[in-house]
Amino acid sequence: MDKREPETVSALTRRIKTTLESSFPEVWVEGELSNFRIMSSGHAYFVLKDAAAQISCAFFSMARRMPPFEVKDGVKVRIAGELSLYEQRGTYQVVVRAMERAGLGDLMAQFEALKRRLDAEGLFAQDRKRPLPMLPRRIGIVTSPTGAAIRDMLNVTRRRFADLHILIAPARVQGAEAAPEIVAALELLNALPDPPDVIIVGRGGGSIEDLWCFNDESVARAIHASRVPVISAVGHEIDFTIADFVADLRAPTPSAAAELVVGRKADFEAAVAAAADRLRGAMRRQLERARARLDLAAGSHVFRQPESLVRQHAQRLDLLSQRMAALLTAAATAARRRLDSATPRMARATQTGVNDAKLAVGSLDAAMRHAARSASSEAGHRLATLNARLESVNPMAVLSRGYGLVRLASGAVVTRAAQVAPGDVLATRMQDGEIASVVAGGARRKRSVKSETCYNQPSLL
Repeated sequence: MDKREPETVSALTRRIKTTLESSFPEVWVEGELSNFRIMSSGHAYFVLKDAAAQISCAFFSMARRMPPFEVKDGVKVRIAGELSLYEQRGTYQVVVRAMERAGLGDLMAQFEALKRRLDAEGLFAQDRKRPLPMLPRRIGIVTSPTGAAIRDMLNVTRRRFADLHILIAPARVQGAEAAPEIVAALELLNALPDPPDVIIVGRGGGSIEDLWCFNDESVARAIHASRVPVISAVGHEIDFTIADFVADLRAPTPSAAAELVVGRKADFEAAVAAAADRLRGAMRRQLERARARLDLAAGSHVFRQPESLVRQHAQRLDLLSQRMAALLTAAATAARRRLDSATPRMARATQTGVNDAKLAVGSLDAAMRHAARSASSEAGHRLATLNARLESVNPMAVLSRGYGLVRLASGAVVTRAAQVAPGDVLATRMQDGEIASVVAGGARRKRSVKSETCYNQPSLL
């Protein structure tokens, strides 16, 4: 082993610092911002990274030299500065003198694209977000069982309401395997026979890479599909993830989530006690009012001497009966006087009405006889007219003027010569009988007829 005198850590660190600063007096680096934070002193600290490596950076007094764009995790920037060594920690870093924007980082580009797509599908809609139960009996928590977040949430719940039932579904909350485990934990809590009343999903703070599993699409859809209301409590107050937008409620920290979901037991007890006091006071006032009405009634004259009140009402009833009898007698007397004075007038009116009725009956009888004579005369005239018209169409009247009605043996009436043939027997109806004849031969349209007269004999042909 070399027996040279060893250096102190400070001396070696100082030598490395001098070598670095002399070898890299100025650097110009491009990368993506991560874990960016500004301290109360105005100094900013962050990590500049790409797909393969990262380097710590310090921007002193950045608050006084803020770049003209929003500086946050995921933004791609170019920085100018010098390489240095932070001796207290033994880590090297870039001391930044200037910063300009280079474009949106790859992770933030993925974040924004997924956010736009899920928002278009309605996963962030406010009308689908469910209210939290006022006092849940069972609370489900999806987080790492060894992280600081679970300890903070358990401390808050015990301090506020120690009687609650906490169900922890363990899952990794960082790394490539985190998203599938978070999804499985959410499905497990929803599938329980007695599921929790509310679920908290979260973890403590970290860089954008540490929190990236909460920007996974499968986690967002598992939160959206949960039958139980979900609170997203990821990182610090300045951290936002896709899970925050999908969840029914976003809490800035895990501790704040526990405070939101669990009210103080003392507050509930105080509210119950106040309500009980108000109820007792209302009942007491109601009883006092009822007692006052009872005392007033008991001290009234009615209750002290009830017989006197009965006598007063009986006397009043007698008085009213007397007045009613007097009024009825007076009314009957007045009605009788009106009837007596109206009787002669009614007799005279009756006799006049009888005479008028007799005159009216006589006039009506004469009118009816005149109407009957007029109707009879009119009916006779119409009957004569109809008889004359009927006589004018009587076939016997036509026969009296020398015409005859010729029939074939079949009974058909002969109207044209073409209907008969030689040898046909015809019957000619005259006014006073029939003439039987036979059609003789000859030209078709000039046939002779051999006649034989039968008077007043019906035709058998």
